[in-house]
Amino acid sequence: MFADMPRFVLLTHDHPFVHWDLLLEDVETARTWRLLECPARWLVDPSIAIVAEAIGDHRRMYLDYEGPVSRERGHVVRWDHGQAEWLTESESSVRVRLSGSRLVGELVLDRETSQPLWSARFSLSVGV
Repeated sequence: MFADMPRFVLLTHDHPFVHWDLLLEDVETARTWRLLECPARWLVDPSIAIVAEAIGDHRRMYLDYEGPVSRERGHVVRWDHGQAEWLTESESSVRVRLSGSRLVGELVLDRETSQPLWSARFSLSVGV
């Protein structure tokens, strides 16, 4: 599937309001969620659930991009990045292990299938 381990990035995005875009590299695209709170909260209290909104898949080029977004849609700045290991995936749940510069541990995104919003929880790896 991948020559190397899939990647992830968390981008601070200032349009239309400040939020964080989580991109997880898939085979041809990057699955993307908009986090409505700063993921730094997980470093203080990993039990916190952050509301996430699934948004359209992004081009994989955004895994390496910082700067202005086309059509006057603000700017993105990398908050964290690294490798991602897909653990499980279904219509209502995604589990990945992240090895980033800030976040090292397991991310779980889940939702009720009848609901549009996801809940994002992160568990730090022991010794981090």
